[in-house]
Amino acid sequence: MELQDTPQEWRVVATTTPFEGKKTSVRTDDVVMPDGTVASRDYQVHPGSVAVLALDEQDRVLLLKQYRHPVRQKLWEIPAGLLDVPGENPLHAAQRELYEEAHVKAGDWRVLTDVYTTPGGCDEAVRIFLARDLADAEGERYEVSDEEADMETARVPLAELVRGVLAGELHNNCLVVGVLSLAAARAGEGVDALRPAEAPWPARPFVS
Repeated sequence: MELQDTPQEWRVVATTTPFEGKKTSVRTDDVVMPDGTVASRDYQVHPGSVAVLALDEQDRVLLLKQYRHPVRQKLWEIPAGLLDVPGENPLHAAQRELYEEAHVKAGDWRVLTDVYTTPGGCDEAVRIFLARDLADAEGERYEVSDEEADMETARVPLAELVRGVLAGELHNNCLVVGVLSLAAARAGEGVDALRPAEAPWPARPFVS
């Protein structure tokens, strides 16, 4: 058995888009099942995202606390954002998000992990980067609005975040996956064995 996800596309006999929003939409596909029957599948069409686990020299992770209306909570998160341009280089997008949300730059970038957030109902793919060698960004801070205008920031030791994740106190998908992936990498071959920052990403192909 090869332990690896593999591409496959079942035949779609009809498609509609009952909702189209500013950044995402909802699609309904009529999909042919293995026994020949047809079943409707609704899912959110998403451009993809990047997230950044930024780790400083004191082994602290840069966090943001932001209101998320669908779950009616303020969540501790790592910097993240949409891939706004089709084919956009995810590293460039991650560097932009780290600058805009935290006014920070990083000298060392690696791919921590790639995930589908909710593959049963959304095609969103996220690449989570590990960023190290942090420093304050030059120039003026990016002007934020809406929920981002109310964000809090903090730097929290990685060990404390692992404890919070396992205790069920932290729930943001990218934070949970990023924190546990970094802990696993350290317990295994080490962060130097992580993929390079511009490693291929079949879920969201890009131009280097």
